[in-house]
Amino acid sequence: QVQLVESGGGLVQAGGSLRLSCSASGTIFYSMAWYRQLPGKQRELIARIHTSGFTNYADSVKGRFTISRDNAKNTVYLQMNSLKPEDTGVYYCKHDLYANWGQGTQVTVSS
Repeated sequence: QVQLVESGGGLVQAGGSLRLSCSASGTIFYSMAWYRQLPGKQRELIARIHTSGFTNYADSVKGRFTISRDNAKNTVYLQMNSLKPEDTGVYYCKHDLYANWGQGTQVTVSS
C-alpha cells in the first residue's frame, strides 16, 4: 500500500479558494479520489480522476472543484473555488487500489 499525506486545508471566507494536495509514498498510476467528511455525516466521495485523466464529481461540488494529478510527483490535487460554509469538513484522498486513508486536512469556510 502507499502512504497518503493530505495538506493545504485551512480557514477561508465564503467565496474563496483553496488547493489541497495529496502526496503519495508510491506510484499513483491508478485512479485516485478525494472524499470529505462533513460534521455529523458519513464520509462521501466528491471527486475521482482515472489514469486516463477522466474525472467524475459529486453534484455538490461540480463546477466548483477540480481534481488533477501529477504522476511524476505522485501527487493529486483538489482545486476548490467558490467555497461555501457547507463545504466545511475534513478532506481525504484515497488510492483506489488500497484500503488505507491519510490523516485528512481540515477545511473551514466562514460565512
